[in-house]
Amino acid sequence: MHSSDTERDTDYLGRLRDYYADARRIPSHQRIAELMGFASKTAARKLLRRLEIAGFLERTPDDDAWMPLGRFFERPLADVAVHAGAPDAIEGSRGETFLIDDYLVRAPSRTVMVPVKGDSMVDAGIHDGDIVVVVRALAARPGDFVIAIVDNEFTLKELGIERGKFVLKPHNPGYPVIRPKGDLEIFGVVTGLVRRYQG
Repeated sequence: MHSSDTERDTDYLGRLRDYYADARRIPSHQRIAELMGFASKTAARKLLRRLEIAGFLERTPDDDAWMPLGRFFERPLADVAVHAGAPDAIEGSRGETFLIDDYLVRAPSRTVMVPVKGDSMVDAGIHDGDIVVVVRALAARPGDFVIAIVDNEFTLKELGIERGKFVLKPHNPGYPVIRPKGDLEIFGVVTGLVRRYQG
């Protein structure tokens, strides 16, 4: 494949990813032809075949539609880290590829994404509207951020110890430390955080 073909397919893949992010499905041949400006559905079929060979897509088990593979969700990872001080040049397409799940999720069957509501953890950098990555059945240690069950309600706090007993510590002076009277039930341990700033 010529470099110009590769560049075009990269552009087509980007358009397909944008479509999937909105519709949560791979479009029909006709719709792909319209999205890409192809003259025929044949060109759309050829594009899907090239993306299949490259490992971005595959046919569903009953062979009636296309579905994305892991590579479809990769994003460019810049080959330099950004400094919070002096500016650096960033070339996002020149680094390795980055799959968010590979970075945040180590145990898929035990991982839950939990939306945060409230401001009791703002001083720890966890804000209302964030989504925390929580791993169930992971042994919690003092200092871990955990989702605990208190009075039949879930709460996100730091696990601490006072006088040999577990407590739940907020990171906002406006909230009290929670000192459970009985056994403390831990739903899971927070291992990551997702935040969107716009849109």
